[in-house]
Amino acid sequence: MLFRRPSSDIPGDIDSRLAAFDESYAQRFPDDPQPWNEAAAASRKRLLLGKTRWWWVVRGSAALLALFILILLWLAVTAPLSKSLQPIAPPRITLLASDGTPIARNGAIVDKPVNVRKLPPHVVQAFLSIEDRRFYSHWGIDPRGLARAAWSNAFGSGMTQGGSTITQQLAKFTFLTPERSLTRKGREMLIAFWLEGRLTKDEILGRYLSNVYFGDNVYGLRAASLHYFYRQPERLTLSQSVMLAGLVQAPSRLAPTKNPARAAKRAQLVLKAMVANEAITQAKANATPVARLDVRVRETLPTGTYFADWALPQARLLTESGYSDVRMTTTLDARLQNIARKVVGRSGVGDAQIALVAMRPNGEVVAMVGGKSYKDSAFNRATQAKRQPGSTFKLFVYLAALRSGMTPKSLVADTPINEGSYRPKNSGQRYRGDITLEQAFAQSSNVAAVRLYQKVGGKEVEQAAKDLGIRSGLTLDQSLALGSSGVTLIELTSAYAGVAGNQWPVEPHAFKQDEQGWLEWLFSGPRAFSGRMHKMLLDLLGASVKQGTGRAARLSIPAYGKTGTSQDNRDALFVGFAGDLVVGVWIGNDDNSPLRGVNGGGLPARIWRDFMVQSIRNAAPAAMPKVRQTPDPEGPIEPLDLPELPEPPIDIGNAQLRIDQNEGVTVNTEVGGVPVEIKLDRDGANIQAAPPTERPAPEPR
Repeated sequence: MLFRRPSSDIPGDIDSRLAAFDESYAQRFPDDPQPWNEAAAASRKRLLLGKTRWWWVVRGSAALLALFILILLWLAVTAPLSKSLQPIAPPRITLLASDGTPIARNGAIVDKPVNVRKLPPHVVQAFLSIEDRRFYSHWGIDPRGLARAAWSNAFGSGMTQGGSTITQQLAKFTFLTPERSLTRKGREMLIAFWLEGRLTKDEILGRYLSNVYFGDNVYGLRAASLHYFYRQPERLTLSQSVMLAGLVQAPSRLAPTKNPARAAKRAQLVLKAMVANEAITQAKANATPVARLDVRVRETLPTGTYFADWALPQARLLTESGYSDVRMTTTLDARLQNIARKVVGRSGVGDAQIALVAMRPNGEVVAMVGGKSYKDSAFNRATQAKRQPGSTFKLFVYLAALRSGMTPKSLVADTPINEGSYRPKNSGQRYRGDITLEQAFAQSSNVAAVRLYQKVGGKEVEQAAKDLGIRSGLTLDQSLALGSSGVTLIELTSAYAGVAGNQWPVEPHAFKQDEQGWLEWLFSGPRAFSGRMHKMLLDLLGASVKQGTGRAARLSIPAYGKTGTSQDNRDALFVGFAGDLVVGVWIGNDDNSPLRGVNGGGLPARIWRDFMVQSIRNAAPAAMPKVRQTPDPEGPIEPLDLPELPEPPIDIGNAQLRIDQNEGVTVNTEVGGVPVEIKLDRDGANIQAAPPTERPAPEPR
């Protein structure tokens, strides 16, 4: 043969023999076509990165399947179907005082969900015609609807439309934020597919109609039909249906209670869409009048007050999510709240602000005023403002000292501090030498408090404050002894409540709390002072009111408290308790500027006493006995309320002395050229700067 080889070189299998033949033929006839080599090259070209096309198809399909499963898991977590059954806005909550008197109402107006199958056909068609005419035929996204909306908006067909389907709208306002971005739009489409695959069309439409916003703080078709027409959605007429369907596009702008002309014009566009969708005839549309409103409920309660704003977040935590209105009884005492409002109203603080909070020893807040006017400023200075507590913070310094083994009779130096970088001074730079802790606390000695802080240490003072419920951050330096770290009035009052009831810490709350079981009380219940420790604290706080800086707060019943004035008179406070009430009063300027002539032992203490006198029976201090006048029957009756007083035994120079039966003794004089007014009355001595008075020139002798 032509290609004969030795028998020993001939391969045994057919493939090898053919390959040998091809190779031999190629060597002898190199110019001839070699299809076997081209087929091999083509086979090699079909490989991608060394893998066949089929290999990539299989792996790609598996990757897509895994991605699809991940998306399903993500949707199950971020878009649970149960969320579409909940109202998109928190339902309305009505807060009641402890006696059942409504005090505030806040939240959206919502009502029970609607069942699409029970609605009249014209109600359903009104919404579908204007919002999503192919709702029952698409799978969550309507490409034709998107194109139609783009054409309509670009060339102005008279009906401005959006491209989102009802399913997309449900996905958007139920699961997503209002942001406008391609990412959110992509998530919206994914969730729309998810909803379409898990719910029926009627379920999607029902959830949409039960949650969509209709203006006037109204959410859902049932709430809207009751609000605007005072009838259930199952009884809506065609004219009422088209007006409600028209509101969905821009509910705030089209609400008929505010813009009836715009709402009526939009309703006509809905009728046009229904005619175009062959839901009604043109004759029917022409015969449909404009719907007449029947709004019977007018809101008379405020949506917020200082107390309501503080209580509402607690109310939301205590209620379950649902469509029904909720009425919750708070701890607010209507009588005490009115007293607080009146006391603050006549306080005479001028341009300054004022806050008052009253609670029971267990933390039930019964009255709260966060400023002079909620209308002018909703900022709650009782719960939100962190201000320096001044000497009211000394309670925690002295508690730490008592814990270290000292007693109210222990001595502390009330002398100037002349060493170290921090050298505070007493008010008026008055010092008394070695005095007892009780005297130092009553007279609010600054140097004594700092020396106690130095002795027990900042950590012990901080621990005492935190034990009694102070949650604000504290700066551990010597100025903390004088209340240099800001706290809120309500947490400071709660700390004093812990001493009043001898159970701490006290958590202020707006709603009644369930009593703890004995097991819960044993492991997580409040702590208490020993009887001896509690008595020592009461001795300190009582001395402050009886003979100390808080004398202006004295009552006819045992009263306990502490005055506080921050640096440069920027804050003035009095916090104390009597009977079953714990009350804190704060006065200051919002811009933190100094007060003029106001300190904790003055106006705040008098406001505290005024509130207590009206709140607690028989708490008013005994009035001073009136001096009875016996006129001289033989002489003229002098128009005097007091008998003649002898000349003062001291020379008062150009000072003016005024004596009044009700106001006491007032002396106007000058110290170093500065006019000073000294007033002595049943509240004690009060010294403050006074405007200079012009005295008449002496007559010539």
